[in-house]
Amino acid sequence: MPSRRKSPQFGPELGAFASARARNALATLGQMALAVAVAVVVAVISLNAISRVEWPAFPSSNQLHALTTVGQVGCLAGLVAAGWAWHAGRFRLLAQLCGLVFVSAFTVVTLGMPLGATKLYLFGISVDQQFRTEYLTRLTDSAALHDMTYIGLPPFYPPGWFWIGGRAAALTGTPAWEMFKPWAITSITIAVAVALVLWWRMIRFEYALLVTIATTAVTLAYSSPEPYAAMITVLLPPMLVLTWSGLRADARERHASVALNAESHAGVTLGDSAARGWAAVVGAGIFLGFAATWYTLLVAYSAFTVTLMALLLAASRWRHSKKSALDPLRRLAVIAAIASAIGSTTWLPYLLTAAHAPVSDTGSAQHYLPTDGAVLTFPMLQFSLLGAICMLGTLWLVVRARSSVRAGALAIGVLAVYLWSLLSMLTTLARTTLLSFRLQPTLSVLLVAAGTFGFVEAAQALSKRSRAVMPVAGAIGLAGAIAFSQDIPDVLRPDLTIAYTDTDGYGQRGDRRPPSSEKYYSAIDAAIQRVTGRPRDQTVVLTADYSFLSYYPYWGFQGLTSHYANPLAQFDKRAAQIESWAKLKTADEFIRALDKLPWPPPTVFLMRRGTSNTYTLRLAEDVYPNQPNVRRYTVEFKAALFADPRFTVETIGPFVLAVRTPVASA
Repeated sequence: MPSRRKSPQFGPELGAFASARARNALATLGQMALAVAVAVVVAVISLNAISRVEWPAFPSSNQLHALTTVGQVGCLAGLVAAGWAWHAGRFRLLAQLCGLVFVSAFTVVTLGMPLGATKLYLFGISVDQQFRTEYLTRLTDSAALHDMTYIGLPPFYPPGWFWIGGRAAALTGTPAWEMFKPWAITSITIAVAVALVLWWRMIRFEYALLVTIATTAVTLAYSSPEPYAAMITVLLPPMLVLTWSGLRADARERHASVALNAESHAGVTLGDSAARGWAAVVGAGIFLGFAATWYTLLVAYSAFTVTLMALLLAASRWRHSKKSALDPLRRLAVIAAIASAIGSTTWLPYLLTAAHAPVSDTGSAQHYLPTDGAVLTFPMLQFSLLGAICMLGTLWLVVRARSSVRAGALAIGVLAVYLWSLLSMLTTLARTTLLSFRLQPTLSVLLVAAGTFGFVEAAQALSKRSRAVMPVAGAIGLAGAIAFSQDIPDVLRPDLTIAYTDTDGYGQRGDRRPPSSEKYYSAIDAAIQRVTGRPRDQTVVLTADYSFLSYYPYWGFQGLTSHYANPLAQFDKRAAQIESWAKLKTADEFIRALDKLPWPPPTVFLMRRGTSNTYTLRLAEDVYPNQPNVRRYTVEFKAALFADPRFTVETIGPFVLAVRTPVASA
């Protein structure tokens, strides 16, 4: 009687696979934690050392630029040494540690050295940086999630970056405005170090160093003024590759093309096909959730790209197997569920309040259409070093998109930027935009990542003909890296100049020239405290000098513009109320109007002196789709409105400070 064939036993294999997956995930998390620690240590030590020296101002001296170049070259040399040590098979753990140290140091020296003589970050305390500093000040004053300006409202702007920075400021006793620069540089450094870990978990360490330093340099040049955007931007390329591999992981083919030289990502290639890729799916969900608490535009773009990936996979499989076509959509649903759960930690308070509270119907953050938002951008056609590497990346994507997971993921990311841009132009018909111009740094970073891989693969192909190719390619690559890196301070020069010419919270300028009217803010704050006797976070201020709210955690009655205002604040109705006060003639009328407001009324008025015995505020109105998208106008209050014992009026420098005198309790 023939013996029966034994049925396959999957238990031990699946158990071993699950164990391997768990070890791989833990190893990745451990290395990411190490990367964060290294980045923080390097940033803190370096920034502290830089701050101890009296440097000349960057706009008026080339010394800081020269020292920045020296530091960059030293870091690049260190990365070359780390790559060589790994390639030689010696001291590999030390090579990884050195890689983390030198990419972190590169980031710190590129931003920290040019800013060495000022306490302000890029773009100083002007325009966008004004409301960002205000947000950091708010979350330094309290760990509770609040709107940056309006009392009693949940945050509309994602608070993640600001909350962590605020906690760091509160823990160290540093003023929030002063913490902005070190936290911005440190946070970008952390993201760069984590990006290196993500890359080396997927590809050979030497190539991970190359693509990380290339994308870091471009991110620092074009995205660093917005630090939380820079963090997501530098992490996007490896996360898109990881997400693409996770979405398509149930396909029969092995995804060895994720890695160069067949060095593959264990979470993608190990185990049964039905179970492959779930670690990548979970990682993608965590990243999107993190981005949702960080920056709305980039999480929207990232979600759009991931959705596009899933739809392309489903469409390509539909003809062969409907069941197989549904798998990417199931994985997409898991990503969405994880991201929503994480994002809800900051978005849920706003959404619950907006469900029953009135929302402003005019003005929004999307009401902005500069020239860059009206055209498609093609960095690969620029006659520059950046244009050359982007062109190489474009060619590599075209050739390798179907055969390489890396190329496929980056190609979809690039395609998504252009689709997003076209959709943004179309949404102007609905009197809004998708702010596509802000994705230009993202596009450049994706193309540079592709260009790095293209450069490596081209050099490898040519090296089969001659051994001299690799040294030549290395020399060209190193020269290009130095040339681009040393130009970053010049790219950032306008933002650096403002960091030195704006007046900081101590009433000083980084270029040591006479400060502007902000030098009176400390006296104004002291006067408010003397009259009200209340904590700052219990006082509402009406002012057009919004940087005052950036330095001190008072609440504002009205925001800078409707584009930065919480929709729950009803910006347009508040503006109408302010304008109506200009028609009043007596203090009694004014106080009655204040007491009837549907919002907590201002008790402090910080104004400028006008003509004909008036006090003025310079406010803003949304005039989109016109460009500029904001119209400034002046509101004049009669001085008689404040000529009453119920107000204390002082002139401090160019300011008129009127404080409503607290009513003594019975």
